[in-house]
Amino acid sequence: MDRAITRRDFLHDSALGAAGLAALSALPTGAAASQADDYPPMRTGMRGSHPGSFENAHALRDGQSFPPPLDSGERYDLIVVGGGISGLSAAYFFRQAKPDARILILDNHDDFGGHAKRNEFHLGGRLNLLNGGTLGIDSPRPYSRVADGLIRKIGIDPDGMKSIEKEDFYGSRGMGRGLFFDRENFGTDAFVGGVGDGNWAAVLKAAPIAPAIRADIARIEDGETDYMPGLSSAEKKERLSRMSYADYLTKIAKIDPATLPFYQPRSHGWWGVGIDAVTALDCWAMKFSGFQGLKLDPGGIPRMGYTPRGYADTGGSYTLHFPDGNATIARLLVRALIPEAMPGHSAPDCVTARADYARLDRPGQQVRIRLSSVVLKARNLGDPASAKEVEITYISAGKLKTVRAGQCVLAGYNMMIPYLVPELPEPQKAALHGLVKCPLVYTSVALANWHAFDRLKVSNVWSPGCYFSSFGLNDTVDVGDYKSPRSPDEPILIRLERVPCSPGLPEYEQNKVGRMELLETPFSTFERNLRDQLGRALSGGGFDPARDIAAITVNRWPHGYAPEYNPLWEEELPPEKQPQIIARQRFGRIAIANSDSGAAAYTDSAIDQAHRAIGELLA
Repeated sequence: MDRAITRRDFLHDSALGAAGLAALSALPTGAAASQADDYPPMRTGMRGSHPGSFENAHALRDGQSFPPPLDSGERYDLIVVGGGISGLSAAYFFRQAKPDARILILDNHDDFGGHAKRNEFHLGGRLNLLNGGTLGIDSPRPYSRVADGLIRKIGIDPDGMKSIEKEDFYGSRGMGRGLFFDRENFGTDAFVGGVGDGNWAAVLKAAPIAPAIRADIARIEDGETDYMPGLSSAEKKERLSRMSYADYLTKIAKIDPATLPFYQPRSHGWWGVGIDAVTALDCWAMKFSGFQGLKLDPGGIPRMGYTPRGYADTGGSYTLHFPDGNATIARLLVRALIPEAMPGHSAPDCVTARADYARLDRPGQQVRIRLSSVVLKARNLGDPASAKEVEITYISAGKLKTVRAGQCVLAGYNMMIPYLVPELPEPQKAALHGLVKCPLVYTSVALANWHAFDRLKVSNVWSPGCYFSSFGLNDTVDVGDYKSPRSPDEPILIRLERVPCSPGLPEYEQNKVGRMELLETPFSTFERNLRDQLGRALSGGGFDPARDIAAITVNRWPHGYAPEYNPLWEEELPPEKQPQIIARQRFGRIAIANSDSGAAAYTDSAIDQAHRAIGELLA
């Protein structure tokens, strides 16, 4: 557990097989270390909100003063603050309207893409990719004409490319879902495989839980009981919209409170909080268990949140994800803006293209992307109603500079904007501060092989109560020259998910506590916990953390999913009073674009909000 992941470990481990030796190229050592230092997607360790990307912003938030900046002398038509999908889309839309425009994009991270980050490993001579943030382009509602048009213009055909996802590969090998019960929460460590639909009573016979809890889980998962007899579907929905899923399970379905820990993290991946902070009706719409016997009519009601109501009412958009998640979308946008920085001509070849970061910010280019640049101030030069320019102050490599432009789009986190633009009206600043993003962690781990998963016949493992609530093998996706592993002998990537929660508090309060926890948690804590959890959960398959783990990347997102309406804690408001509408109002030559502004944590929202912001500036 205390051994470092080093080249020496692999060279001196007599038990290491050929596949493990092949995985050595994943380790940053010698020339490989230099390459990883020069190429952000290959960097391991603490990523996401990595060290250096947020400290100056926090100092600004805390009232620290900065020395006077130097005027860089640079002038642009548009400055975009934030190089995520919304910021890149804003630059794209502005350039469509003004082909000769000069645009500067500033981003605080050392890589572009915002949450759409790419984790890149070179294992056994093969490129292996995993999403470090946003996974796919699916949304609760069909894409708008604008968002659909953009992704198609940059080369993505969602329906035509669906075949790149080999969703039945692990199933064809007899691999399914598993459960890991840990001794801290359930008295003893136990791994249970073979989890599927309709077999819970049989599967749970091997679980280290009391018979009453087994019966509760089997009843909730496979039962058909109507726990609200005598009520109409509409009446049931109204009641469900006013209680948490935890309350539904314990007070309506009457499960033993000791059963609740099994279900508590079930909503982490959707909302970034546990089932104590999400409505039962929202969980019904996302096909959680326990509602089968209620026979609810299809469709949502106004009190449902954005995500579940969207899926309940429309069925959602098309679905597709690339091996690196939505990082491919960000890369295609960069190609559209700065072609020489991203070689190739299609979406498939963009997956394997090596970006030329040296070409992102060169003098004379129409569009420049400047990384590791933390913006500290954005102001209209003169009265906002009549100003002709904006001035942006940013810090990079310890130097404060100013740069001017005709217009500006702020495409970062809403909570930061009041500190950047202190002249904003107080109601707008309050609305911006109130939009709290949820924290989460996606951890990518490179393995020398996946024999343990294959022996246990699982591809994904649910681990309620553990440090990481779930983990699983990388999805099988083949696109262009990129091919996913097919043999258990080959190195592979796995992803572990963690959402820090404080059950019992309102959603936003849990988010704030979780954010602080993430910022205070060192990489070593994540590493130790994942080694411990994987070693214990997969021990029956022969997994050895010291031998089988080749590299670790922790994608820490203290400001993760954009906040969405939660009917459990928030009043239903008309559009003109909704906080995201108030927060995104144009201020002189400064417009705001991000998924926060749409109150929807989806790629199409980020694109749509960019289009709106540019439209406001050009009106």
